[in-house]
Amino acid sequence: MTAPDAPEAPGRLGEPIPAPELLTYLGGLDAWLSHRRTELDRLDAAAQASVSVESYTADVLLALTMWQAIRTRADELVTVWDSGRADAVDREKMSRLIWGRLDSGLGSALVSLVEAVTLCDAMISKVRARLSFDPDSADQAERFRGLRAGLVRCEDLAGTDATAAERVAALRRREQKLVTQAARGADVTGPLGELEAEAARAERDLIVHVSQRRTLDKGRADAASTLAALETREPTLHELADRCRREIANPPKLAVPDVSRLGAVPGTRQELDAFVDRLAAVGRAFDAVADAYSEPLRERAELRYKLTGAHATADANGRSASPTVRSGYEEAHAAVSATPCDVTVARYLVEQYLYLTRDLPTAAQEGSR
Repeated sequence: MTAPDAPEAPGRLGEPIPAPELLTYLGGLDAWLSHRRTELDRLDAAAQASVSVESYTADVLLALTMWQAIRTRADELVTVWDSGRADAVDREKMSRLIWGRLDSGLGSALVSLVEAVTLCDAMISKVRARLSFDPDSADQAERFRGLRAGLVRCEDLAGTDATAAERVAALRRREQKLVTQAARGADVTGPLGELEAEAARAERDLIVHVSQRRTLDKGRADAASTLAALETREPTLHELADRCRREIANPPKLAVPDVSRLGAVPGTRQELDAFVDRLAAVGRAFDAVADAYSEPLRERAELRYKLTGAHATADANGRSASPTVRSGYEEAHAAVSATPCDVTVARYLVEQYLYLTRDLPTAAQEGSR
């Protein structure tokens, strides 16, 4: 059966992820976890059967520990998901569980769940490759080919990072020296095994570094997009608040947050996480401000609509001929038309007018009682 690929993580840090995307991700993650555990058990058994079991123990243990950390985080996601009953707040928490840092107790708190999955795959691949190049089951030429392939991957991962490139270059020089010594007939079994282990560690470290850098770049881009959206929304909220203060008596006294005080998007993971939290807080504050200032304006518009409808009803049923009804209409109309408008008073007068304009029972209806 074809091994399932690691699922693509949905959404972004600090924002509710759509439920369908979460459902797909959770299903893919569970399938990935199940297959990788089976493969780890198989590799562990193969390592235990090797004559040099101690050379594989650390890598297998690290891969198993990383797998367990991912399994624990996946269980947390399932708990919050609550069989699909997760609301927007829960789905935002799930985005933090997916994109936030993961703690496995072995330093993996530096990586997110997404990065941990990538790293676990890399470690499993490396253990699988090392077992296939065991000195007792493969010749030296095959081991050198595997080593060179790993170094090429390391060079690609290092990219323009000068420090990483120099680390890989040092490994490459050692590989070339071993090739020369082997060509002269020297026994390079021990040094070759050490170099294979160091190359494996270098590739693992580079995978973590590249994954962290890509996740950080994505997080910064997402934060910049959210920041721009808040900056665009802020003037609209100021206009809404100003309008409410002009048109409504005793308006709310909420301040519109100043987005510019957030500053620029930071460049480090820790600072970015705190910045995303502040962005989310400002977004919630914007929602509260929008609700508070739009509610009295919306109610005033509804009262005007009700008053117009009630007036038409009074004209139709003849109730508008009553001086009391006419006076009630004038009072209610003056209240909803006043600027600023006292919504509480207007609500009372409109309700009173609705009562005055109700259809009265006819004589036939009275006689039937």
